[in-house]
Amino acid sequence: MSARARPRPTPDIALLVTTLVLLVLGVEMVYSASFVVAQSEFQDDTYFLTKQVMWAGIALVAMVVAAAIDYHRLERISGLLMLLALGALVVVLLPGIGSSSYGAQRWISLGGVLQVQPSEVAKLALIVYMSSWLARKGPRVKELTYGFIPFALIMMAVTALIMAQPDMGTSFVVVVTAACIFFVAGANLLHFLVAAAGGVVGFAYLIVEAGYRQDRLQAFLNPWADPRDTGWHTIQTLIALGSGGITGLGLGASRQKFYYVPNAHTDAIFSIIGEELGLVGAAAVILLFGVLAWRGFRIAFRAPDAFGRLLATGVTCLIVVQALTNIAVVTNTVPYTGITLPFISFGGNSLVVSMVGVGLLLAISRYDGVRPVVRERQESVGKLLQRKPSRRRVAASGAGLLSQRRGRPIRRV
Repeated sequence: MSARARPRPTPDIALLVTTLVLLVLGVEMVYSASFVVAQSEFQDDTYFLTKQVMWAGIALVAMVVAAAIDYHRLERISGLLMLLALGALVVVLLPGIGSSSYGAQRWISLGGVLQVQPSEVAKLALIVYMSSWLARKGPRVKELTYGFIPFALIMMAVTALIMAQPDMGTSFVVVVTAACIFFVAGANLLHFLVAAAGGVVGFAYLIVEAGYRQDRLQAFLNPWADPRDTGWHTIQTLIALGSGGITGLGLGASRQKFYYVPNAHTDAIFSIIGEELGLVGAAAVILLFGVLAWRGFRIAFRAPDAFGRLLATGVTCLIVVQALTNIAVVTNTVPYTGITLPFISFGGNSLVVSMVGVGLLLAISRYDGVRPVVRERQESVGKLLQRKPSRRRVAASGAGLLSQRRGRPIRRV
């Protein structure tokens, strides 16, 4: 590898700054949205803040480590990562091992101190595996039996395990992210459209199959039909957003966090941002995610190889799709589903996975400029191979070799 082809010492600075701004804003908003609940239930208004700061420190270290490694190494262990993720998704469903909350069994408790959410880890493992798997297939990804059917079977297995918890929000994000990777890898457009239609039908069935999901759909269509029960969450988040106006009530001045908005510091934290920082603050958060999407897709476009391109695409789509889904839920653009806002919502698992994803993007961005060098060399070699030496040159080179062997000086013919 030439000097130009070596990774640069500095990664994408714009992506790094954007991520750090979102992280700092998240720590501040977690405290603002949670201190009422923390004081009431734990007699410590910094209870959630302390935990979030601890997780932010761990996430920063994880991001630095991910940014420092050669991302190509992940390609070699992608299969092992996927097997471990699938194993964790199975283990969390076993009685006595998985921890339940709000009717969902999504966590594995480690020593009663740390809770791991396998579905969060599975997001990243699936992206790494899909990127490696599809990169190896190359143009054959367009084939039905070699590309589409294996992809569909893998997605059905992962989605089924996540839905068994149940967790429809994560399932949706995982499916959309994997579909983006599949599309960028060069999937047959007809196969892709069939898969998209099948996904829509599948999620529609899952909605009508469960009674509580039907209630959420009704609340989405008309939250005022049952304002004290199924429509409560939607109505309160909309009140919070509307109360903020253009500039907001001021940081810490939210009224809806006083047990009006459920899960104000987790799933619904964007509504508190809108209430305290107003339309300006909410738009700024959306703009920050827009910058992250721009830098992420730019890194994917300039990646030196197929694996890097697909990996950067998958990580960027994961963060952006999850952010858009959370914001869409809070604004009642889509039916309610519990999903965190990356970098901002309270929660260690989601924060660490998001920061590791950014670390991988930073690692790939350090190889910006490798591909042109490789192309230049390939083109030069190709031109040399295509050049056919003339008979005169062949005779000259042959005469020169004979003269060297006989000890005579080389003469030009």
